[in-house]
Amino acid sequence: MSLDTASASGRRHRVVQWATGALGRSAIRAVLDRDDMELAGVWVHTPAKVGVDAGTLAGRDPVGVAATGDLGEILALEADCVLYAPTPKHDRFAELDTICALLASGKNLVSLTGLVYPQAHGPLFVNELEQACKRGGVSVHGSGVSHGFMADVMPLVLSRLSRRITHVYARECSDFARHPSWRMVHDVLGFGKDEEAYLRALRPNRAVMRTLFSESLHLVAAGLGVDLDEIDVDVDHRLAGADLATAAGPIPRGTVAADRWTFSGFAAGRPVITVEIVHKADAARMSDEWGRPGYSLRVDGRPPLTLSAGEEWVSNAISAASAHAVNSVPVVCGADPGIRTYLDLPMISGRMRL
Repeated sequence: MSLDTASASGRRHRVVQWATGALGRSAIRAVLDRDDMELAGVWVHTPAKVGVDAGTLAGRDPVGVAATGDLGEILALEADCVLYAPTPKHDRFAELDTICALLASGKNLVSLTGLVYPQAHGPLFVNELEQACKRGGVSVHGSGVSHGFMADVMPLVLSRLSRRITHVYARECSDFARHPSWRMVHDVLGFGKDEEAYLRALRPNRAVMRTLFSESLHLVAAGLGVDLDEIDVDVDHRLAGADLATAAGPIPRGTVAADRWTFSGFAAGRPVITVEIVHKADAARMSDEWGRPGYSLRVDGRPPLTLSAGEEWVSNAISAASAHAVNSVPVVCGADPGIRTYLDLPMISGRMRL
């Protein structure tokens, strides 16, 4: 259903939540708080969650929507949009069949874990998405915060104030002391692992991070009218000097507690876009090496521009990422079928509550 049709009929957008980690649960709450949306279904990965009411999973009162682990049940639902929030995978093609099935079933899809610029994965990937969108008459859009705002949308916004741009730099330093997901903190980031285990997992993790952030670099490049020749990825890590207690679990002394990822997009033989991502297990109890939590943007041009903010600028990254995706739903549902990045859509804003 298009935005215009939905507005004319007064019918709320029916939304499906795919996966219920910390991000997915926050998205459920955001949907439940909207008077122009209703929760149509929930898909879960963990068998123990199957049959549990979506409200209960999200820490709310029951809402009469039971979670399912069956893709077929989700495909059969009458729904306008899927909020797609599984654990990020190192290989986008590994989840392509699922994404295309959801699209072909007539459901728009807003991803919270990538697809910010699917063109970064090549013409075969793009063609599969476009064909699925065509079959379903829907669109697909990637949203988020880490990849979906500070490293891609904000640099493009800032670039409007400059000309003859030669380089764009974005830096994000995140404190995971209050992050509730052990899967994210330990399994994905590798915090709490000894150095040997961390290095063993680094190769697949490098692939995951490259998959995610290459999209951001290509999106910025496309927005600035540049084609990237290659993307270089560099990573460094630090060990905890003391036992750290985080919301997700303990990070023992001597295990990995911080890392820094640097992504450099090259064109004409030099780096033209750099994105630096720093993760810290507990920034308050760690050194200021690699900076304090917060955000920095720099556009080298005429005039040169800089923008910086502390971590309080986005006080809750999970809530912000889910709000960003949920706020995108009406615009994405009203868009022409196909891949729709931030370069294709009108401005997306939140809603004021009176």
